Amino acid sequence: MLKVDCLVIGGGMVGAATALSLADLGLKVALVEAHAPQEYSPEQDFDLRVSAISLASEQLLQQLNAWQQVQNWRSCVYQRLGVWEDDIAYAEFNAEEIQQPHLGHIIENRLIQLALWQQLEQKTNVTLLCPEQLDTFSQSSNKVIAQLTHSQVEANFIIGADGANSKVRQIAGIGITGWDYQQSAMLINVKTDQEQQNITWQKFVPGGPLAFLPMPNNNASLVWYQDKAEIKRLSALTNEQLQTEVLENFPKRLGNVEVIAKGAFPLTRRHANDYVKGRVVLLGDAAHTINPLAGQGVNLGFKDVAALQNVIAKAIGSGENYHDISVLKRYERSRRTDNLLMMTGMDAIYTTFANPSTPIKLLRNIGIFAAHRAPVLKKKALAYACGVS
Repeated sequence: MLKVDCLVIGGGMVGAATALSLADLGLKVALVEAHAPQEYSPEQDFDLRVSAISLASEQLLQQLNAWQQVQNWRSCVYQRLGVWEDDIAYAEFNAEEIQQPHLGHIIENRLIQLALWQQLEQKTNVTLLCPEQLDTFSQSSNKVIAQLTHSQVEANFIIGADGANSKVRQIAGIGITGWDYQQSAMLINVKTDQEQQNITWQKFVPGGPLAFLPMPNNNASLVWYQDKAEIKRLSALTNEQLQTEVLENFPKRLGNVEVIAKGAFPLTRRHANDYVKGRVVLLGDAAHTINPLAGQGVNLGFKDVAALQNVIAKAIGSGENYHDISVLKRYERSRRTDNLLMMTGMDAIYTTFANPSTPIKLLRNIGIFAAHRAPVLKKKALAYACGVS
């Protein structure tokens, strides 16, 4: 039986970052993942799954020595964020307003995961169990014993970073609150006529927002939010037919595009009733899934990683038992309120812009117009979203 300090279930971006951050504290870590990330080559098409990586997430990836590798591959930096509904009500947020060189980077999820895995492979105190899956686990007062498909692991505590349908969460008996938004989001990779500017934008239209995420060179990732039936219809179209729909519905500033790939997923909100239960700790989507409206999902997950590392580092530094349940609970206290605040804020924006009422539309356009001309409010909101407040 393999014996480690910490067993991490889920080797995606958040799980890999968690394993690496704890290994950097000197803990012996095992990471369980069913599928290793595909190797990178510059000829590969862009993946559909991309993330808008905030300044705070960038700092974490730098700390974990994964950032430079991502930059050596491919990413797209942006300095501005544009938001509008009607043309008369346009708000633009600029990195200069918070004295930063940029607001973030658009990066393929797989490349972030791969860069983290390359660092994990260099750690002598990390065991990568892949391909491998969790079957079940049991916990006592001082340890966890996990039965995997091909092996067994004993650990001081177990981390669930295994996504929105977390098996760790289910086995631990941790309940969730949440709902479906009755909408889906369609991801569309396109080639564009022009190289991308340094801006990402979102326009609110009846039925749901339309978002533009710049990618390197003449490429972009589009996000189309709509009701499930409409997204199902769009998903059934050929790339050529979808291209016509994009050009008819997206703002003219997009220009001409060629659809390369597409995919869709439903929008849901989930929040675990506990982040810590006994020797079980949840991070990322296993603990919370958020409306992707502002691209904060993985950034909240990376904030979880940084918080857990900080809690355990302080416990080790003060001579405490780092895996004591009272110590692990400090992580939950440090993250739950912030996550709930962001989730509630995104829901408020989603609900407000989904309301077709003319008076509500007038009020929200006035709000956008005012936000663009309220420098102190803009600066605070932008700094918080970027994780530098």
